[in-house]
Amino acid sequence: KLPVDPKNLETTRHGLIPKVGPDGKRSFTLYAQPRDIPESKKDWPRVSIIVGGLGISASGTAEALAKLPAPVSFALAPYGTDLEKLAEQARAQKHEVLLQVPMEPFDYPDNDPGPETLLTSLSSDQNIDRLHWLMSRFQGYVGIISYMGAKFTASEASLAPVLRETAKRGLIYVDDGASTRSIASQLAGSQNLPFAKADIVIDAVPTPTEIGHALARLELKAHEHGSAVGFATALPGTIARI
Repeated sequence: KLPVDPKNLETTRHGLIPKVGPDGKRSFTLYAQPRDIPESKKDWPRVSIIVGGLGISASGTAEALAKLPAPVSFALAPYGTDLEKLAEQARAQKHEVLLQVPMEPFDYPDNDPGPETLLTSLSSDQNIDRLHWLMSRFQGYVGIISYMGAKFTASEASLAPVLRETAKRGLIYVDDGASTRSIASQLAGSQNLPFAKADIVIDAVPTPTEIGHALARLELKAHEHGSAVGFATALPGTIARI
């Protein structure tokens, strides 16, 4: 069992959420899973893969835990059951864990990410309160990753306070790469927020051939830039291909 450090938790009306510890420790270092890379490969290009949507389908989640190697990061949806146990299992298997935060898409409410979605129509205080609800669903994650959110991540007035709060809580922010209009990367720097963005959505077209092509493009990007990040959803075909 991997304990979550109580010194890095704060009690809110929704439950416990991450905070920077009294010793300055942050969740993104506390729950990071350092990779043991042999000296001869230290300078090799690196690929990072995040699989999201975990915790919703029991079979999909079990399959991800059974089949995916430790370096694949797991992004847990906030609406799953037994999330605390799932996060613990993932961490015990050396996966880094992220919390998926639902954000407003352009066609909201026809396309509704779910309860407590962060919305451009709400005040920053209301969105932070929703964020705290989402953050209280389970613990032990290194940061948050956007879910949907094309409209929300394009709005500086809406997104900036959320990124500020993420930095204040000692977390990283990952942009899932789904929207080209996201301004998260421009805002993250000014907030002193550790940031990553998915370069490629691996299963945008969820056929084995297209997933194979996407993984090849991800490798190519890593060769060109030194590193690359891919994001995928926990579909059986995707898990098998990864």
